[in-house]
Amino acid sequence: MNIQEYMQGLGQTARRSARPLARATTARKNACLHAIADRLQEDRELILQANGEDLRAAEAQGLEPALLDRLALTPARFADMVEGLQQVAQLRDPIGEIRDLQYRPSGIQLGQMRVPLGVVGIIYESRPNVTIDAAALCLKSGNAAILRGGSEALRSNQALARALDQGLSDAGLPGGALQVLNTPAREAVDLLVSMPEYVDVIVPRGGKGLIERVSTHARVPVIKHLDGICHVYVHADADLDMAERIVVNAKTHRYGVCNAMETLLVDAAIAEQALPRLLPPLRARGVELRGCERSRAIDPELLAATESDWSCEYLAPILSLRLVEGLDAAMDHIERYGSHHTDAIVTRDLAVARRFLAEVDSSSVMVNASTRFADGFEYGLGAEIGISTDKFHARGPVGLEGLTSLKWIVIGDGQIRGG
Repeated sequence: MNIQEYMQGLGQTARRSARPLARATTARKNACLHAIADRLQEDRELILQANGEDLRAAEAQGLEPALLDRLALTPARFADMVEGLQQVAQLRDPIGEIRDLQYRPSGIQLGQMRVPLGVVGIIYESRPNVTIDAAALCLKSGNAAILRGGSEALRSNQALARALDQGLSDAGLPGGALQVLNTPAREAVDLLVSMPEYVDVIVPRGGKGLIERVSTHARVPVIKHLDGICHVYVHADADLDMAERIVVNAKTHRYGVCNAMETLLVDAAIAEQALPRLLPPLRARGVELRGCERSRAIDPELLAATESDWSCEYLAPILSLRLVEGLDAAMDHIERYGSHHTDAIVTRDLAVARRFLAEVDSSSVMVNASTRFADGFEYGLGAEIGISTDKFHARGPVGLEGLTSLKWIVIGDGQIRGG
């Protein structure tokens, strides 16, 4: 069977599975999530062994450290996958909810019902845990899913796919509801994003190159973000103890993630006091610091930042630093160089905080908190299928409701329209 026939078969199977999954009860979907969690626990050693083989192959091929970090399925991340399934099972099921039901003058009742999108295609690099997170959210929201992980995680994803298949079977749900591609062929991605007859929406998760490629070739709607150029702005009225904790966490908690801080903005009015507090703990953790000319006058150890640094998503222990003249200058910088992902301010001034919240046009805007909180798990979504910086349909971490739509429903008792 050639790749085109293979992909068409997956699409047909997913489409056939979508209706029975859409009508599945909450109890059955939750039973399936728990069954998948149980199967993961049973297959734990086999899955970690497969992931170890992927890691060794990736290292031999010279995969970048940030991507190796994303590929690694550590025992802690394995436990998080299992916990994520259990959390999604506990979430309120949005499917079938009816809102704003009201009588119209004609006597009909009019409202909106929340329904699944249908078939969701998810394309991602490294991160085998995304296979389970995405499958869980699609399942709970009543969507069939076609999952395409990166070639570097093929063994891991095939091991995880077996747990998905067994969980669906244990719960009596259609086996084609959650399918994981078993081919690393790049052509599979091009075919997946060009099958609107089988796929209703595409969610790409990965590097900018992958997302640009998917967006360019897709004939299916795409929920996406291109990059995560996240900022922390330390305002003139910031508590510097708090600022130090937030800055260090936002940059060093994990480097290869889209919600890590890439640019630190410091109010020039407090730079003489702030930089000696904020920079040493970053250096102690091995972060390379690149500063603007004014910041280098205060700290000559800073490397010189270039224009390209302000719009760079490093995904590495590198940070750019700029001094700004107040709130408006900080927001101007974020608007010019940011990616509308996540931006934070540290301040004790309530009026300043409110302006930052209202005027910064990002999918997550934070006051006195680390950008690392921009995550579906931390937002109580159980898991996330991705983070959207688009403004239509879904924005920010995409959880259950982001994988649903609304349709109008009309309930009558024989009314006809006259006039």
